Amino acid sequence: MSAPRAARSEVEEPDIDSADEAHRSAAVSRYLSLDAPGDGALERVTSLAARIFRAPVATVTVVDGERVRCGAAHGLPAQAFQGTRATSLCARAVEHGGVLVIPDTLADPRAAADPLVSGGPGVRFYAAAPITAPDGHRLGSVNVMDTRPRQADAEELDALQDLAALVTGELELRMAAARTVAAERELRAGAERLARTLQRTLLPPALPRVPGLHAAAAYHPFSADEVGGDFYDLFPLDGNRWGFFLGDVCGKGADAAALTSLVRYTLRAAAVYDPDPRAVLANLDTVLHQEHAGSQAPPPYCTAVFGVLEPDGDGFTVTLAGGGHPPALAVRADGGVEIVHPEGGQLIGILRDPHFAQVSIRLNAGDALLLYTDGLTEARTGAGAMLEWEGLASYVEAAAPAGADDLLVAVHKLIASLGEGVSDDTAVLALSVPVHPTAAPLQEPWCSMTTV
Repeated sequence: MSAPRAARSEVEEPDIDSADEAHRSAAVSRYLSLDAPGDGALERVTSLAARIFRAPVATVTVVDGERVRCGAAHGLPAQAFQGTRATSLCARAVEHGGVLVIPDTLADPRAAADPLVSGGPGVRFYAAAPITAPDGHRLGSVNVMDTRPRQADAEELDALQDLAALVTGELELRMAAARTVAAERELRAGAERLARTLQRTLLPPALPRVPGLHAAAAYHPFSADEVGGDFYDLFPLDGNRWGFFLGDVCGKGADAAALTSLVRYTLRAAAVYDPDPRAVLANLDTVLHQEHAGSQAPPPYCTAVFGVLEPDGDGFTVTLAGGGHPPALAVRADGGVEIVHPEGGQLIGILRDPHFAQVSIRLNAGDALLLYTDGLTEARTGAGAMLEWEGLASYVEAAAPAGADDLLVAVHKLIASLGEGVSDDTAVLALSVPVHPTAAPLQEPWCSMTTV
């Protein structure tokens, strides 16, 4: 039989320094993960302790300033061992220096005060090994109880100490896991803040006021901590004409952000040089090819639609050129929805001699134009099929929006209704001609970033 590894005592007075109690309580508070759901490790400890001692009851408890809390129990519900520190056998174990053994609780006046002794289940034998943190503070104990007086041999007490050490290891693992989770949450929060900040730099802070027109835009990011490649803008050209564009670059993250910045700058600069929509997209295509020259990486590319607004009486003539982008929707004053699709427009930046198609339409009073990225039309409906632009057109027609703001509200509701069917970012730009220009909203046209 092996010799005991720590001093045993049956009825010695507590040897804990009262001046150290505040530090011990602080150590206990750091291990509150004992209350968190685990993988059953503590329950297995109590089961094994009861088996080793051939006893009906075993527990794992911690002792804070005033209370005893049970982390796991075998033989009785854990609630039976929750109690005040003043009368608890488990508190006595923490106050004791080493393994505590009380062969007969009725022979110990302090032990007899415990409700588990004086009432049910009538504990007569008690043994405990302290759960000691790496810094030396005793947090609680692994306890074994029997309903008859008895002795414990050295081998049983050594095993009890081993089980207490296993509990310490489990608590350390839980604390490390909690710290890891907290660190990950902090990193994710930082990444989300950085992504939101970077995303805002890729979008105009506000859309300018265009006389006789109302403009609104929104950005619905799919991921809060990843920068997307969707973009839009509205800006003045020569005379009284205005340019606008909306598109989507390949990829996500920092590379997509850099490409988006290049595309936005190029579109604006190309429009100043030659505002013809097809020429603007052709210039962008040339720049993307030059950017990739000599590189072994996949070529940078994007889809985009570029348009020019020109006042025409009480409305606007809109000339659109598309490069591999989903069609725009013209929402007429009578509620009808028309597909505005420059036929044959090809991806920008990936083909040797791409073709960019162009189409012109007129927006009269009460009409609106909706542009969007494919995160919307490639979203899955409840039936599992893609929404597609036909589904979007049907939805918009049923919603009967009155103007740019209503269009954005309708799209927001649609994205929310699709829920998990949405798997990509969506940018939306809406332009509308008020029926009564003098009744147009007085506030600045707006753009927003909305997380759905």
